Amino acid sequence: MDLVIARPEGLYCPPGDFYIDPWKPVARAVITHGHSDHARWGHAHYLAHTDSEGVLRQRLGADITLQTLPYGEALVHQGVRISLHPAGHVLGSAQVRLEHGGRVWVASGDYKTEPDGTCAPFEPVPCDTFITESTFGLPIYRWPTQAALLADINDWWRRNAAQGRASVLFCYAFGKAQRILHGVDASIGPIVVHGAVEPLNAVYRAAGVALPPTLRVTDPGVDATLLQRALVLAPPSAQGTPWMKRFGHYADAFASGWMRLRGTRRRRGVDRGFVMSDHADWPGLQQAIAGTGAERVFVTHGSVAVLVRWLRESGLQAQGFKTEYGDEDMADRPGAAGGEDAGAAQAVPDAPAHPHLRAGRKADAP
Repeated sequence: MDLVIARPEGLYCPPGDFYIDPWKPVARAVITHGHSDHARWGHAHYLAHTDSEGVLRQRLGADITLQTLPYGEALVHQGVRISLHPAGHVLGSAQVRLEHGGRVWVASGDYKTEPDGTCAPFEPVPCDTFITESTFGLPIYRWPTQAALLADINDWWRRNAAQGRASVLFCYAFGKAQRILHGVDASIGPIVVHGAVEPLNAVYRAAGVALPPTLRVTDPGVDATLLQRALVLAPPSAQGTPWMKRFGHYADAFASGWMRLRGTRRRRGVDRGFVMSDHADWPGLQQAIAGTGAERVFVTHGSVAVLVRWLRESGLQAQGFKTEYGDEDMADRPGAAGGEDAGAAQAVPDAPAHPHLRAGRKADAP
């Protein structure tokens, strides 16, 4: 029997009688991280990493029945040994390692392979079977380094401040906003955040993540003069709302992995796009899968067919898992079937031979 199977409620572990990131209410749920498509309301019992507690209680309710584990510590439930390991996605994000009957499976949830300073960096976990996401599982998706990304954001903010314009940067309130805050040069000017961002900042600060001081537009002293030099972080949902009117003649930008595609900035209606994602890019996916040493790979949400094909051509057993993940991360996806994403899907590189993949070699797109 497989240690994880797909059921209408979600990914299910039969010997342990629990689910991983289920999308329908269940008795026992192991949660990889606090994004809304993976952590849903209504489960009777939750198990997650210790650093996820603040986000989960804020988003799902302070009274949820929540058990937490630190990274690397194991518990045994109905004969299944469960442990959580860093995924590098957002604060508290975890890969779920399952061991039973001599078999080891790892469900990765969402992950990112480059460290960003706001959460424990990704660690490959050796296993027989690996369940991976594929949100950006196309060769076109290759991210700039964290240092290069933040340098671009700082330069954009600095230029706008010199011209007396607020710099409004749309980004997800949980994850991306804190990465930006942690890395930007706060000496350029004041930093103002939307009401959806500040409670999550508090969770990160409580976990020991260094973030610069932030203001809300309703705080004393926040006036038109201050806002002309400010970096403003807001969720995508704030775009076009009355909340934006207080910033006057502002410059705006959007931070998303989808900005890697031509035309995305125009469709979002912003001045600037920054290529930024909390998910692994194409080389990152290859590196992560190779690092597990897994002979068998299940692929979930994203460019499933492309990654499955590449893995099979690499000599691995691979197939897709149908899930309901991706609501939060796919909300700003610019393409649809037949659009730019579909065109990019044709550029699948030749897969390396299986031994090279296992050794961790990254294949470059032609």
